[in-house]
Amino acid sequence: MSLLCMCTVVAAQEQPDSSDLFFRHLQLNEVVVTGLAGDTKLKNTPTPISVVRPSDLAGRASTNIIQALAAEPGLSAITTGAGIAKPVIRGLGFNRVVVVNDGIRQEGQQWGDEHGIELDGAAVHSVEILKGPASLMYGSDALAGVLIFRGTPVAPMGKVQGHVSAEYQSNNNLFTYSLLAGGNHNGWVWHARFSDKYAQAYRNSINGRVYNSGFRERAASGMFGKNASWGYSRLKFSYYHLTPGIIEGGHEGSLTSMPGLPFQHVRHYKVVSDNTLRLGEGNLKAIVGWQQNRRQEFEESATECGLDLKLNTIHYDIRYQMEFPADWKAAWGVGGMFQLNKNLGEEYLIPDYRLFDAGVFATASKQWREWTFSGGVRMDFRRLHSFALAGRFEDFSRSFPGFSASIGAVRPLGEHFTVRANIARGFRAPNLSELASNGEHEGTLRYELGNKDLRPEYSLQGDLGLDFESKYVSVHGAFFLSRVSNYIFAVKNGAVSDEGLPVYAFVSGLARLRGGELVLDVHPIHSLHLSSAFSCVFANERGGEALPLIPAPRLFSEIKYEFTHGGQTFNNAFLALNLDWNMAQNRFYSIDGTETATPAYALIGASAGTDVVIKGKTRFSIYLIGSNLTDKAYMPHLSRLKEAGVYNMGRNVSVKISIPI
Repeated sequence: MSLLCMCTVVAAQEQPDSSDLFFRHLQLNEVVVTGLAGDTKLKNTPTPISVVRPSDLAGRASTNIIQALAAEPGLSAITTGAGIAKPVIRGLGFNRVVVVNDGIRQEGQQWGDEHGIELDGAAVHSVEILKGPASLMYGSDALAGVLIFRGTPVAPMGKVQGHVSAEYQSNNNLFTYSLLAGGNHNGWVWHARFSDKYAQAYRNSINGRVYNSGFRERAASGMFGKNASWGYSRLKFSYYHLTPGIIEGGHEGSLTSMPGLPFQHVRHYKVVSDNTLRLGEGNLKAIVGWQQNRRQEFEESATECGLDLKLNTIHYDIRYQMEFPADWKAAWGVGGMFQLNKNLGEEYLIPDYRLFDAGVFATASKQWREWTFSGGVRMDFRRLHSFALAGRFEDFSRSFPGFSASIGAVRPLGEHFTVRANIARGFRAPNLSELASNGEHEGTLRYELGNKDLRPEYSLQGDLGLDFESKYVSVHGAFFLSRVSNYIFAVKNGAVSDEGLPVYAFVSGLARLRGGELVLDVHPIHSLHLSSAFSCVFANERGGEALPLIPAPRLFSEIKYEFTHGGQTFNNAFLALNLDWNMAQNRFYSIDGTETATPAYALIGASAGTDVVIKGKTRFSIYLIGSNLTDKAYMPHLSRLKEAGVYNMGRNVSVKISIPI
């Protein structure tokens, strides 16, 4: 992966807008990213942040956006076949990772192992990955970090433009297309997108075709707003619908894109009002959003669902950002959400509940000589009430106050080195599944039992980074040490349910995690890049037992040659060869057979692409991407299908085309 990034901020009239990011050749350190006291340059952030460029996403073949991001150092994915993936940052996942899309946190039953992220990958322009406790900015659940998805940039003033993209993958006959149109007339901005994706059952050299691994995905989104000298105001909406099969490891179900029993229907609706107002010497930012997640599981009938969860969330975030004399920047505000969850089906896993969440925070950053200091404090309060239901769930209430803080510094050392350090306290309240689940979880083939006495998780993490930049070599090292009290996880308790499923119970303990990432990019000539990224996490309880669902150490290496820059017909042409080596995971949670060891495996891939320029304009871009070219049979340690003996996807060739209009 090249450490060059292409980014510039486009003004909305006179008002800069960090969501309007276009990419051109520029050093990665000059990229504007999300900071504690407002937008800041990447080189001034004390915590590790990765930026995934549009060109990075275009050059990767994946069946969903999270799997595309899993190539980044420090990021992994809990996968369920080809259609579902959950992000894991430095070994921590589920409700410990906050996903921000359209300016608000995505809320969609993310506690479930087989619940993916309800996002249209075609609508993602770029991504910021914040590694480490980010509760200071995002409240409860940002214990591991945050994924910030940046959407379609606003069209330039006076322009109406469109875009068509399509992709085909050979392994599962995946076909997807996306249509986009947008414009900007006198500061009135708008865009609309429709995407469709379907995939048949994938195959590998051991299982052959994996029954019921096909899926269908459809999404629509849009935006309408006004940019002016006073700021901007935008109304965004989106609809997402996923129909994945539930893979049980046998030879029953469908081999087509329309899965057989059992399967899920997942629908996600969202409306967001995103506003920034110039007020005095600063900006007042106000975001209010509503989203509804409807998750249904069909087990015995294709028309009558068993599990049916309906989650409504109202989210708000109001903050004032201001720059002061003497190179001070500050931000303060309030944020939180209100949730209501209902069971509408005949089967139950969690009870109905109501949740109220609120937080107040203040942050600041200061430039002093060659130093950049930043930090802040936050107080959160979460109130959760669980309702009695079906004689299985009792009525109870819990309150969870939380305190978060962070302080860090960045300093260049001479011409080539930069050192950064940060210490942060994160907070996460237990979710309702951990507190009160009591039922068969069809998608995970297990019976789950909650524990209403669980206490909030608190983390204390130190981060240390050292960067080296020269004309021919770039080295970026990031290392962390974390202590998480009351760490919550599910383990087998040795019992078996009436349905014959193993019983998993939620427990807690003291967890210690340490590890980091080391990224090297050597470019002996302008067109050639030799890069390697190594990442690892080691995690254990106080007694020494390894924690479950911790990714194995990984080394990703790539050789990339760029043939042309500014070519008359072929522009930005490249050819790349990569090796993805996942080492053995022999540190696993072995009590009651909860986990088993995972052997090492190496995957070879290749890619090529180019823009085609005719009469001075890019008419289309085309990419050819090969994954797992040796057809290696492998199981990642974080695959949920590992216990069922189902291997991941075999050899796959992807063709992508992108046409600007």
